[in-house]
Amino acid sequence: MNRHSIIIADDHPLLLKGLNDFLLEREYNIVGSGTDGREAYNLITKLNPDIAILDIQMPYLSGLEIAKKCKANGIDTKIVLITLHKERELYEKAQELNIFGYVLKEFALEEIENCITTVSQGDAFFSPKIKELLSTNKEYDDSLSILTPSEKKILKLIANDKTNKEIASLLFISYRTVEKHRSNIITKLNLEPKTNSLLIWAKEHHDRLI
Repeated sequence: MNRHSIIIADDHPLLLKGLNDFLLEREYNIVGSGTDGREAYNLITKLNPDIAILDIQMPYLSGLEIAKKCKANGIDTKIVLITLHKERELYEKAQELNIFGYVLKEFALEEIENCITTVSQGDAFFSPKIKELLSTNKEYDDSLSILTPSEKKILKLIANDKTNKEIASLLFISYRTVEKHRSNIITKLNLEPKTNSLLIWAKEHHDRLI
């Protein structure tokens, strides 16, 4: 039996029960569970567990807010966040708060045991899936960072199915200038000079264009 004391908190009853049952079957030492952030923080202060596995978004206090309070009050419970969120900002915030674990909900059951083992040894565990995802997103960010503001505007209009003629009219530039910009963007993004290569790329990364 894993003797490290663990509490779990999630505001989704089925997810909470599923994770709780899964860990109990494997003889982990679950000492408490909660359904909101306030209850989770109270369990941490009362029971001083070795590990707290928390949903990142809960009523009253989020997983990040609990981690912040623990850090401010010198509570040494190791925080593990389970989340649906894949945004870089949340991941970086988790690292700033010295959070020991960051696991995506869709992979929670397959990763949680490895996470607990790693965290129990004093090492941080961040889901390989989130690292892989953020690594890919960083490549997108780097690609976009080499584009000029004008090129980004054109790319966004391309993603919105605007023709070269419509883009020229909307940006008050000549058709030839739009063509030149398109050519430059294709070169910078290292795309094949096929008819729809830029349109496909723009649509795939539409949510990253501002």
